[in-house]
Amino acid sequence: MTYLLVTNDDGVHAPGIFALARAMREIGKVNVVAPTVNQSATGHKKTLFEDIIVKDTQLNDGAAALSVGGSPADCIALAALGMTDWPPRLVVSGINRGANMGQDVTQSGTVSAALEATIHGVPAVAFSLDNYTADDPEDYAVAAQVAQAVVRNLLDKSLPPFTVMNINIPNVQQVKGIRLTRQGVRTYRDELERDGERCRIVGDPPTGKLDEIGTDLWAVHNGYASMTPIHLDMTAHQFMADVAAWDIDVLGDAP
Repeated sequence: MTYLLVTNDDGVHAPGIFALARAMREIGKVNVVAPTVNQSATGHKKTLFEDIIVKDTQLNDGAAALSVGGSPADCIALAALGMTDWPPRLVVSGINRGANMGQDVTQSGTVSAALEATIHGVPAVAFSLDNYTADDPEDYAVAAQVAQAVVRNLLDKSLPPFTVMNINIPNVQQVKGIRLTRQGVRTYRDELERDGERCRIVGDPPTGKLDEIGTDLWAVHNGYASMTPIHLDMTAHQFMADVAAWDIDVLGDAP
């Protein structure tokens, strides 16, 4: 039987992971290992040499899950180190409340969980819904259908090492289809809220360049689910020749 490990960054009791786990059970055996509390925008945070509290819990339908007092990457690292059955056929992360497009992937716990999985040699996919107020499992129904279709297809494919699929689903009643995309460019609208020594980063959800055909932002804006391969190799390969021409003397004037 196909074995899938499901995680997220919104927390083990978030509606998105419930909808995702329910959809994945139609494909195979599912284990849910997710953060105890919301870990959005924690990026690839990994807890080392500190206690991580792990408890048994249940999803809304009574299905068993593990609640991890750490980050999404911690959930996958602990699973890979023997906390639960390993390896799964696929790690499935999401469904995130809010999109993870463009530069979002650098701070997304949802995507980072998938990246942690591929570090441990297991293929992974991350799903996010372009709806920042989705608080009911039914809000994720369309996204769950997309997730199910994508996972069924990925199980018959192979991903290169250190590569994951990042899927973003528009907030629509019916998705037009899936488009293979590259990362677009986000525009963040963060604001500083300060009260004496207390500071908070607040603001409206990000926007971005929506008219660049072929990007994740363009696809989602036009009613398509975007599918973007993400690779852990962050080397700017196209820039290396330019840097080589700089002829930097590392030793300087040292004798």
